[in-house]
Amino acid sequence: MEINQISQLTWQEFDQRRQEVHTAIVPMGAVEGYGPHLPLGSDLLAAQAIAQRVCERTGAFLVPAIPVGDSRSISMFPGTLVVRPESFKEYLRDLLESLLGWGMRNFLFLNGHAGNVPMAAQLSQEFLSQNPQLRFAQIDWWRYAAANSSGVLDQQGYMAQGHASECGTSVMLYLCPELVRTDKLQRVEPKVVNSRRFPNVARYTPFSEFSDLCMIGDATAATAEKGRQIVERCVDGITAYMAQDFVPF
Repeated sequence: MEINQISQLTWQEFDQRRQEVHTAIVPMGAVEGYGPHLPLGSDLLAAQAIAQRVCERTGAFLVPAIPVGDSRSISMFPGTLVVRPESFKEYLRDLLESLLGWGMRNFLFLNGHAGNVPMAAQLSQEFLSQNPQLRFAQIDWWRYAAANSSGVLDQQGYMAQGHASECGTSVMLYLCPELVRTDKLQRVEPKVVNSRRFPNVARYTPFSEFSDLCMIGDATAATAEKGRQIVERCVDGITAYMAQDFVPF
């Protein structure tokens, strides 16, 4: 199998491949509470696994993952790690400048954590303003997975697509079954849904106000087969997008 991970190539192998490959996939994750049944690094593990599959399909370079993001809203749960947005953004900026220097022109952020979305978006716009010939795209993984789960999941709404619920747990059961504590799967309703009175107002509420277990949804409905279907749909969709928009690879 062809090696796609930059960190596993020799400098000479990378130098040869960069003459033809101009696309890089940057996985981004988080280390945060993700229910009593899933590991703290679920966001990172999922992003890395999907990025690897897409790289195998497309031949794109796989960039070393950015493992920790801004998880401040969930930082009251033990083990959650937090990187300030400013630090994250500057690290990503330096990484992109290095990749640009080696001839990369197409960038896909495979992002496993919603808190990372704004920084990647801001930098994309900044780099594009300097060079409109570049291509930037971002997949907000858990939202993308939920959007590609129609007809697969049993539950609806947050019970299917909440934090560490049916969708996320199914994906992890497929990708990393050995890390899922299946004896701790639960169905958890939010303690309060206080945004219903003003649904168009963005509120910034600590996650502990919604759940004592750092999850919302029904993890008991999750299966590895559901995860497989979701992952395969998503990898197909991402690959098709790249073939259309990232030319040449």
